Amino acid sequence: MSGADPFGVAELRQAVLQSWEASPTRFREDANAEEDLRLGGYRDRLLVELAQNAADAAGTGGVLQVEFVGRELRVANTGAPLTADGVAGLASLRASAKREGMSVGRFGVGFAAVLAVSDEPRIVSTSGGVAFSAERTREAAAELPGPAEELAAREGVVPILRLPWAIADEPPTGFDTEVRLPLRPEVDADALLAALTDQVPDLLISLPRLTEIRIGEKTWRRDDEADDRFVVHGPVRSDRWLVHRAAGKLSEMALAGLGVEARHATEWHVTWAIPLDEYGTPIPLAEDVLHTPTPTEERLSLPARLLASVPVEPDRRRVSASAATDAVLTFAAECYPGLVGKIAAEHRTALVPLPGFPLSDVDDKLRQGVNDRLRVAAWLPAANGNLVAPLESRVLEYVSPELVELLKDVIPGLLKADLADAHHRRSLHVLAIRRLAAAEIVEAVTGLQRPPHWWYSLYDALTPIEGADPLAREEFSALPVPLADGRTVTGVRDVLLSHRNTDPDPAALLSTLDISGLRIAHPEATHPLLEKLGAHPAGPAELLDAPSLEEAVRSSVTDARSGADVQPLAEAVLRLVASAQPRDWLGALALPDADGDFRRADELLLPDAALLDVIDPQYVGEDAPLAVLDEDFAADRQADLLRSIGVLDGFAVHVEEDPAEADDDFPDSHHWWAEQEAAQPENWPPARFMGIRDLDLVADDAWPAAIRLLVRNPDTLRALREPHSYSAWWIARYALLEGHPPKHWRLAGAEELAGLYDAVPDVELDDEHLRIAGVRGKLVIEDADDAEDLLERLGDPDRAVRAGTALRAHQALADAVARGVVDPGEFDPPEMVRSVSGAVVSTGRAVVLDEPWMLGVLEAPLVIAGGSPDQFDAEALAELLDLPLASEENTMQVVGPGRLQRWPEVARVPAACELLGITVPTGEVTLHDVLKVRSSTGEQRVHWWVESTGKLHVEQTPDGLARALAWASGAWHERFALTALLAAPEAATLLR
Repeated sequence: MSGADPFGVAELRQAVLQSWEASPTRFREDANAEEDLRLGGYRDRLLVELAQNAADAAGTGGVLQVEFVGRELRVANTGAPLTADGVAGLASLRASAKREGMSVGRFGVGFAAVLAVSDEPRIVSTSGGVAFSAERTREAAAELPGPAEELAAREGVVPILRLPWAIADEPPTGFDTEVRLPLRPEVDADALLAALTDQVPDLLISLPRLTEIRIGEKTWRRDDEADDRFVVHGPVRSDRWLVHRAAGKLSEMALAGLGVEARHATEWHVTWAIPLDEYGTPIPLAEDVLHTPTPTEERLSLPARLLASVPVEPDRRRVSASAATDAVLTFAAECYPGLVGKIAAEHRTALVPLPGFPLSDVDDKLRQGVNDRLRVAAWLPAANGNLVAPLESRVLEYVSPELVELLKDVIPGLLKADLADAHHRRSLHVLAIRRLAAAEIVEAVTGLQRPPHWWYSLYDALTPIEGADPLAREEFSALPVPLADGRTVTGVRDVLLSHRNTDPDPAALLSTLDISGLRIAHPEATHPLLEKLGAHPAGPAELLDAPSLEEAVRSSVTDARSGADVQPLAEAVLRLVASAQPRDWLGALALPDADGDFRRADELLLPDAALLDVIDPQYVGEDAPLAVLDEDFAADRQADLLRSIGVLDGFAVHVEEDPAEADDDFPDSHHWWAEQEAAQPENWPPARFMGIRDLDLVADDAWPAAIRLLVRNPDTLRALREPHSYSAWWIARYALLEGHPPKHWRLAGAEELAGLYDAVPDVELDDEHLRIAGVRGKLVIEDADDAEDLLERLGDPDRAVRAGTALRAHQALADAVARGVVDPGEFDPPEMVRSVSGAVVSTGRAVVLDEPWMLGVLEAPLVIAGGSPDQFDAEALAELLDLPLASEENTMQVVGPGRLQRWPEVARVPAACELLGITVPTGEVTLHDVLKVRSSTGEQRVHWWVESTGKLHVEQTPDGLARALAWASGAWHERFALTALLAAPEAATLLR
């Protein structure tokens, strides 16, 4: 090859011209192919194509220089100079000299990009130069018959790059090759320069063999640093990048779908690049294109840039649809976690592709592949210092470094605390990482065995979460709690909290005892959060409210008799009671008695109990209802404390709210219950039952002293004064005062009962206390026993009973029957009764007065009456006594017609009624000077009479008028005053 034509371009031209001459169609094909490249695939890729050629030539450390000389664009590069094969490749279509190695260009068509700006491109190199010219190509084609004809049809458009001419020139100093492009007139040089300038930073990233690009006076330089980091220094700013590279060989199966020359490139290479800020923090890309390694038009939405040896279409704008493409994209996805792993742990999630519509088919494949690999690769920083794959990882819903530190060895794959921040939430959601909220945290720690202080730290870490998340409180109530007895239980609500700073701690008193169900938190685990979640402070009161402690106390006597040591339980309970209100069930606490056994506290008497003076000795001791507390045990404790748990000093009171039935523990309570229910069914059962214990154990001769004990104690006194008191009822019937129940006696001052009841002997009790005990102060019938006893007393001829007392007694009996207190059918009627005269007569001769006017015709010793007609139920008394009514014997008739007159017209009646404030009757009355009635035995004089028809007759005397007026006006009690007023008007002065 001669020096004037070092690349043999004359032979290349001759070969092309011969092919055109032999086949004008070939000329047309070359022209069309080049026009397609110029107008389509390679437009706007001038600098990209020249830069990749420069990179292929450079090997490493390549420099590219771009400048304008007039209207000529010059692009110079360092590296291998131009060769004959290279020229042949430039002058051919899809026949590149770059068959082997890591070259960027593949098909020898990239140089066609120069046609977008120039019709006269030239290349000068240290090895020689070559030029292409549209004008010279047209001249050469015009000399050939076939191409000349085609040239005319194409309006002079020729395939410029098919015919090279040798030129003699040198590249700039320091460069090995320079491309010179005289611009066509229509090309805007300024706009072109601006477009080239914009592409420079990306080219230094895409083409690692280039390290510097100069455009005019501006320089961009890439400085490679350690750990796959580099900086692109520009005239205005510096861009930092992190890359991750990988390479390998494609399988024969993947290469099978490629062309012959493409199959020679068996090696694949991938570079992932992510921009960094000045602190090394990644700046995720929002949108980019696939680089192969120069930009394509395959849009991507991945956070990092991908530069990969993906097979592309001839125009280098789109990837080819091939198995090799799929293989390289798969390799790229597999390499992506390697890039992520080079980022600081706190920033790695920024490289997770977020949800969105894919921007291309390639984007869709890459996003899916990258996310799949990210899910299974170990790149997330776990709290325990390891790296963990998203599929095996967990993240807390809450940002809490303290909580993560506690749970890092509890929850496998738990991520660092800062990954719970909202900044990472979307990325972790894409990776399907399970988020652990309150319920999952509770589940994770359930069943753990940890020291109490660990649990305290856990509660402390959960406290802010409980305050911020309303739903967390309910979930946290199921947290485990370590107990003082060494157990760990699930659930907070039944737990009692010990007082860490209390000496002695109330809970510590019970924590060492084997009390089933008692849940006392360990002092070192006691945290305020537990109380907020439903636990209760384990003060004395709260401990005494624990059902398990109550159960232990109730079973303590049985346990003691089975050989268990119940002394610690007794000690602990007494210490609690010393600081809290006692509970009713504390009476079941097992305490030692004087005989060496254990008894319920409420079955024990203090050694010096006042009750010992009144209880029958046979009821105190072994196998007896009561026993005496061990003297040594009692000596070491305050009596008030022992009394508070039920140990007896005096009588004890049992209170039951809303009772439904009689209490079997109290003697005769069913009898009392039935009587009260019958007497007042509308108010029964009572709202409360108060019963005094052990009344049936009192010695017969000790009742006065027992009553004194009862009335001195406010509790027992209150029980005696309770409405319908059971205890008062029982004492009145079964206590003994001088050999008789209290209700056998009357108070000394109760004169209205004189004759019926004897005055109570002097038993050193005042009237109030006697009355409380049941000694009668007035005439009251509470039950059938009272009624039977009263009838017996009324029929006793040895008793001197005044007439008024008998009348009141009969009235009380009638009222008891009417009220249902006494059922006449429950007992036999008396044989003897007391009449209005005070005489005791046989019931075979007596009648019950039901019509007061008949008293004038009946024998007083045979008449049983009681009170006024408006207050006396004669029928009830007659039924009780089994006697006839007086009205049943009334066969008498009034003698004489008398004078019929209206009451307002009767002399002195209106004035008398006015003085007494009673209404004058409006009816009529028949007046008689002398009023008589006739029977079969003769006539009898009476003061007034009422016929069965209701007709009223009256003798015109003050007494007769008064009785009749009182009857007619309903003012029976005023009849005596009426008698006086009607007898003499001046009596009004006395009445005033």
